[in-house]
Amino acid sequence: MLILADSFLPEPWRRRPDPAFRAVPAPSANPELLERTLRERLPDSIGATEEEIAAAEARLGVTLSDEIKVLYRVTRVYSGEDFDFEEADRAGEAIGCEASGLEHLRSVDGTVRHPGWELGAKRAVSGGPDAAVQSLAGSPGWIAFGSNGGDEFAAVAPGPAGHFGQVILIDHEQSLGAELVADSLTDFVLGRMRKERREHCGEDLPVVARVGIGCLETIQAAAHPDLEVLTIGLRHGAPFSLAPLRALPHLRTLTALPGTLSDPLEVAGLSGLEFLELGAQEWRLLLDAEAVPRTLKAAAIKVRDQDHLPVVAIANEILDLWDRPRIVQTLLSGDLGPAA
Repeated sequence: MLILADSFLPEPWRRRPDPAFRAVPAPSANPELLERTLRERLPDSIGATEEEIAAAEARLGVTLSDEIKVLYRVTRVYSGEDFDFEEADRAGEAIGCEASGLEHLRSVDGTVRHPGWELGAKRAVSGGPDAAVQSLAGSPGWIAFGSNGGDEFAAVAPGPAGHFGQVILIDHEQSLGAELVADSLTDFVLGRMRKERREHCGEDLPVVARVGIGCLETIQAAAHPDLEVLTIGLRHGAPFSLAPLRALPHLRTLTALPGTLSDPLEVAGLSGLEFLELGAQEWRLLLDAEAVPRTLKAAAIKVRDQDHLPVVAIANEILDLWDRPRIVQTLLSGDLGPAA
């Protein structure tokens, strides 16, 4: 994997949330019931002041839901040097998760969920007009307030069919999206959970497509205006032309097995590529023709059974185009003795 631009992530990890101006709290959101329930469960707990809650909102740059404010009016959970393990355990049992202190509330940073370019470049954000949760890596509106010991719970800015303040579970083993677990924090604390089928982010047409044996038969079949990621695999018959992809406005990732392209120089006509994976011979043609797309942020060379030294030389030529440090080669020579 050749990283050509520092601190630059694939598009899904740069994606900002779509505004949900019409989102309102769920009908089940009941701050009065929530506060009454928590105070019954935590009669001796000391909560945060209004000034402290306002300071947390200013630090985060978001407006907390009324339910989250109620949660911290009842209990601080963590309170700096005055941290009490027993109090934290009681709060966790009352809330339904290992709750974070007000001073530890944070927005979920999508960059920490990035799986690397090799996997990330081939993923895409999915979700339709009926999605309750936006299939993002993170969002300033995803406010993590607790965990189950590994994954995180957050009260969040919703998708187009969701509710303000709904509770999602952010799986640490997943790099995009989250699972809706409760329509409101009131539901969450009262144990009224719901499950929404987790969407398989980036696995469906037309945004992500595969062409080859067992997949789509032609490039034309994949050339939808929304296409972002195209993988070209093993084929029957003649190599593929990339001509149908020229006018696609969102295509950012192309991976093609060696020998699958009829004219590798057609890659130069794909003006929005961020990631490109080709065989060594295809890269050689692009380099010799000075046709490597300069929009690339990362690249890879698909290697089959071949000498790796020429591949390293090609990789260094690609790195040179972006003034990146070269791969250092160390050659060892000597007598290894008779073969066993």
